[in-house]
Amino acid sequence: MKPLETPSPEALARVRALSERRLTPEEFRAALAVPLGEAEEGESRSLIRWFRRRYPTPADRLAWARRAYRRWAAARPGPSSRQTTPS
Repeated sequence: MKPLETPSPEALARVRALSERRLTPEEFRAALAVPLGEAEEGESRSLIRWFRRRYPTPADRLAWARRAYRRWAAARPGPSSRQTTPS
């Protein structure tokens, strides 16, 4: 198996720009208008059921979201990874 190559700084910058860009209201509405396929809907429902069993209370879910955000922010390259995360 071939080892993974580290993406170039240019590739990382391009991915960051795409992921952080703001959609226009029209783009956002168009994305929401696309219905989920049957398989995607079933998978989503399955994941939601699992998550609600794993984190049964709103406090559990909020604690998970905070932990996940901290992990994401710490792993993110660049200056924004040093920002304070909400608690």
